[in-house]
Formats: sequence, C-alpha cells, structure tokens
Amino acid sequence: MLIKSHDNGFIHPVSSEITPISAYQNRRELLRLMATGVAGAALATWASREAFAQTVRPNKLGALPGGKSAVAGAATMEKVTDYKDASTYNNYYEFGTDKSDPAENAHTLKTKPWVVEVDGLVKKPAKYQIEDLIKLSAQEERIYRMRCVEGWSMVIPWVGYSMAKLIEKVEPLGNAKYVEFITLADKATMPGINSRVLDWPYVEALRLDEAMNPLTLLTFGMYGEVLPNQNGAPVRLVVPWKYGFKSAKSIVRIRFTDREPKTAWNKSAANEYGFYSNVNPNVDHPRWSQATERRIGDGAGLFAKKHKTLMFNGYEAQVGQMYAGMDLKKNF
Repeated sequence: MLIKSHDNGFIHPVSSEITPISAYQNRRELLRLMATGVAGAALATWASREAFAQTVRPNKLGALPGGKSAVAGAATMEKVTDYKDASTYNNYYEFGTDKSDPAENAHTLKTKPWVVEVDGLVKKPAKYQIEDLIKLSAQEERIYRMRCVEGWSMVIPWVGYSMAKLIEKVEPLGNAKYVEFITLADKATMPGINSRVLDWPYVEALRLDEAMNPLTLLTFGMYGEVLPNQNGAPVRLVVPWKYGFKSAKSIVRIRFTDREPKTAWNKSAANEYGFYSNVNPNVDHPRWSQATERRIGDGAGLFAKKHKTLMFNGYEAQVGQMYAGMDLKKNF
C-alpha cells in the first residue's frame, strides 16, 4: 500500500510486515569465544575481524567484540528480532524507498576508507579514521527496542559505545547546545541520491543533553557483527527512545552548534516530523495513529499482533526527565 504525501507529491511506502523466520544462531557462542580470548588474535585489526568472521560464519559480515552493556535500561527481555528481518527490512532512502531496496542496493556503498569529521563549537575538532573511532572506547552489546514512525518495530542487539564518550573527547564549548549528524550523500554509490525525495545530504540532530544521555549509542555493529551497509555502515547513531529516522546512518560529519539544526524529514514535512520525534503514543502522525505498533516477525500484514506503544519507547525512566515541563504535543 502507498500513501501520497500532500506536501510534495512524494509517494511514501507504508510498512508491510514480513513472514517470521527462525531466530539467529551461534552469535552467543562467537561472543563467548571472543570474551575468552580464543578469537583475540584474529580480531587485532578491523580487516582481520572481517576475515575471521568469514571463516567462522560463511556469508556473514565481520565480527565485532562487545561485552554485555552496563548501562541501565539498555536491555530488554523481549524476543530479539531475527537478523535476516533486521537486515532486509529497512528505511534507508539513499538506496531506495521500498523496505527491500537497501538490502538489494547497498552493496555499492564503499565503507573503506572512511573518515568522520567532528567540528563546530568544540575545543578539539578532529578527523577520525573509522578504525580510530572504533577504538576510542570499549564497546558494548545493547539490546534496544526500535520503533518506526510507520508503526513497525524491532528488538535489535547493537554494538557500540555511548555517544558521550566521543563528546567528552572533543570537549564542547559552553555555547554548544545541539549536535548535528551529517551523512554520506554519494551519487556514485547511492542511487536514491538522484531522486528528489529529500534534501540531501540526510541530516539529523539532537540536543546536546540528548546526545550525552548514556542510552545514545555510536554504533558500529549489530548481532555481534559489523553493521551491514543497509543498516548504516560503517557508523551510525542509535537513539532508542526516538523514532528510527532520528538514528542517522553512514555518518561523515558531526557538528556542534548553538542553534537548532534543520533536519531532513522536518524540512520535508514539518507537520509530520518534528525535531524531537520522541516515541509518544499520545501524539498521532497526521496520517495514522501511534498508539500501537506491529513487531516485525510476529506475523504477516494486518494479522500481525499489535503491541501498545510505550511512552519514550519504554525508556521513560532513563530519558523522561530531559523533557520535564515541555509540551510534548507541541514539541513532537
């Protein structure tokens, strides 16, 4: 089913659920081997991690080490979404607007070499090679609920470290209030860039305190492995209490500013996509309710089980205080 946007004529795909398949296997064993040092020699460099994983798990991506998260609220007891579902049912418009397009088209993305520039209102601006950015802090595996504005959700084990670690490293100036995330826009490798769907490059942003929250994850992997291209390789943001489009993929620049940045979807349709975009069952999207959601893997289409949408996606205890006194219907 397609719904036509009334503001720019673009046809938005609406989520269609897919048939559930078996749960992912062997990841825990791989993490156990890494934790005991058996795989340590093979994980010395980014390249060797990839080669090692190709041997242990043929046709899979490279392995990433990650201990169990120590961050409160970083895990959930809910069933983890199947790896195949999480890596083939994606929103990544740079590679197409259909949910299956990113997995089909993102093989063109070149993730090496990769540099992330950090600048703006910071004492220590820097350009990080992806290998150096990965090694900046110890990584953790965090199982987060993820919610899309279109009404579908997943539970995904991400691998990375708190964005706060990078922020502390570059030392924001006193007048820095926002963090802007600018993503890759390469016509040669991203077919969707040639469309007029959005104003490229894709830009997202957070308030500085949101970016500093321990739950905000600078992410390099999922399911114990390097991020697939279609999921935002080689580095993306994960902000679990906000709708998925706030979690910028394939980041190339992080800029600190004193003014609220103009973000991609907010520029495209401000009445539908607010700057904050906190998961809130009480604030409907203009074209559909946000009171319930369907978990990918629970069933197919309209017959999939509905779940009640949780305020802040279930992370209210960890993040709710940041919005005390705000009108969350006005600041949606």
